[in-house]
Amino acid sequence: MKLGVLTVPLYGMNLKDTMKYLSGLGVQSLELGCGGSPGKTHLDPDVYLNDDAKIEELKGWLEDYHMDISALSAHANPVHPQKDVAEAAKQDFKNAVLLAEKLGVETIVTFSGCPGDCDDSQYPNWVTCPWPDDFLTVLDYQWNEKLIPYWKEAVAFMRAHGIKKVALEMHPGFCVYNPETLLRLREAVGPEIGANFDPSHLIWQGIDPVAGIRMLKGAIYHFHAKDTRIDPYNTARIGVLDTKHYSDIENRAWVFRTVGYGTGEQKWKEMVTALKTAGYDGVMSIEHEDSMMSVKEGLEKAIALLKNVLVYEQPGEMWWA
Repeated sequence: MKLGVLTVPLYGMNLKDTMKYLSGLGVQSLELGCGGSPGKTHLDPDVYLNDDAKIEELKGWLEDYHMDISALSAHANPVHPQKDVAEAAKQDFKNAVLLAEKLGVETIVTFSGCPGDCDDSQYPNWVTCPWPDDFLTVLDYQWNEKLIPYWKEAVAFMRAHGIKKVALEMHPGFCVYNPETLLRLREAVGPEIGANFDPSHLIWQGIDPVAGIRMLKGAIYHFHAKDTRIDPYNTARIGVLDTKHYSDIENRAWVFRTVGYGTGEQKWKEMVTALKTAGYDGVMSIEHEDSMMSVKEGLEKAIALLKNVLVYEQPGEMWWA
């Protein structure tokens, strides 16, 4: 396995300096945003798709710092009911595919998206219960008229450019938000659909990350290392569905934390074991979204913990068995 970082929190540094900093900390792989919510400060498609010299320069930096690119990220909502928003997301995804083709990267990370409840909607409608029956009608529309047709089209574009993996981040607010919905879309569209497994979005839903990893064996294409701390006292009062701003740490049911500050080191060791057992030997890409730590402190503490948790080498012969 490899230790990686999503570079978005380091947008105050240029990409070369970011590589130098992270390489010095023992990071081996980069996840680069190229559109959507991660932005494109470190990898602007308008620049890199039109300048092969920039592509070669980037490849040279990677070689100099002994790093690679685990994935390109363009998190957005390609089935948003507002057409201009959806089209921008679709273009960001296409740009990510074209960049991946040029850079020799095999994985794109994004969201599944979430439509509205009908063709006249203005905003997404995330359905969380089956009753009243109206919600089942909404789900049927979203999946069969919007989500599945879009992803069949997107996967066809990927195939045409030699990209075999789209890692969907299972995020509440989107149609794919847990292992079950990920597998549902994969079955409908094809094996190009896989998971960007981010335990932080699953923990607060009550999903054990180890159980989720086991369920997704063979369908995990990328991994975000981010933690969640559930406040047992606030959760006991209000439950886990919480729309208060992430900055309201004192009153929220849960908050994102850096690795080890939510579930603890032992749980991260169990996740690594589950990933290895499930056949995932790729990158653990740190995503820093901890409102209680600076970027530097949060990243460096996550790096230190994961260095101790990751299994870097292949096992040898079982001489004892």
